[in-house]
Amino acid sequence: MSKPQFDTVALIGIGLIGSSISHGIRRSGLARRITGYAKTEATRNTARRLGLVDEAFNSAADAAEGADLVILCVPVGACGAVAAEMAGKLKQGAILTDVGSVKGAVVRDVGPNVPEGVHFVPGHPIAGTEHSGPESGFAELFDGRWCILTPPSGADDGAVERLKAFWEALGSHVEIMAPDHHDMVLAITSHVPHLIAFNIVNTAAHLERVTASEVIKFSAGGFRDFTRIAASDPTMWRDVFLNNKSAVIEMLGRFTEDLTALQRAIRFDDGDMLFRLFGEARELRRGIIQAGQDTAAADFGRPHGPAQAAASVPSKKAGGG
Repeated sequence: MSKPQFDTVALIGIGLIGSSISHGIRRSGLARRITGYAKTEATRNTARRLGLVDEAFNSAADAAEGADLVILCVPVGACGAVAAEMAGKLKQGAILTDVGSVKGAVVRDVGPNVPEGVHFVPGHPIAGTEHSGPESGFAELFDGRWCILTPPSGADDGAVERLKAFWEALGSHVEIMAPDHHDMVLAITSHVPHLIAFNIVNTAAHLERVTASEVIKFSAGGFRDFTRIAASDPTMWRDVFLNNKSAVIEMLGRFTEDLTALQRAIRFDDGDMLFRLFGEARELRRGIIQAGQDTAAADFGRPHGPAQAAASVPSKKAGGG
């Protein structure tokens, strides 16, 4: 176990990502103390019971007071208001970061609320599952995954390096990127795929000629994987699309053009085009596996259910390490 990188880490939000960060901190001994904020007493009690936090607060400002590292783990749309609430309690020299999958909006909304002497370094761990809540987290969530940091102009280099080292100690690879570039990349690699999943699942559910039982009973692998993605937290994804609308709309336009081309190929029996496009897509999948970002195992390398997921995590997880 390494020497603590921070004395106190404050988790502002204790859902899947916040609880997984806590497990990772405990696993590697990255902080002496963890505080946490959650809106509901039930979540705070669960966080205490699981050992995710040493103290849980019903105020983000109280949770952040005196912390050396403050991590916003709330939906993107809530980051600005929460940052404003904490501003007067943030410690001089502290690092303030987040885990949102949109970075331009976070820079826009949080930046003006960061006091002088506090180092603001937005971040985005590209890891997650369809589950949410404090009981869904596990330390291994970040192992071998990427975390993107998007420090604004003038950010303190030392703070960026400390945060980079923190995410690496949690198991992540770290990339530095401009916020607008991050948002464009994630629009096509994450946001649009989720939007497609939400849409296709709802389309299937609304088809009058297919009953709900038939949709469930005859779910083939492709549709089943769409339903897994569509099970993601609605609040988080609502905020993602409302705060990354420009990049998402641009990527949707490109996607629509490509979908129209596929439609024409099917209509006019252009088998050669279909074969070429499907082959190119297959090669991209192989590239993801070769890069270590997934496995070739059934169900895209993911376990079949919560019980199996829990079984893949060391038993000390439930006690907070």
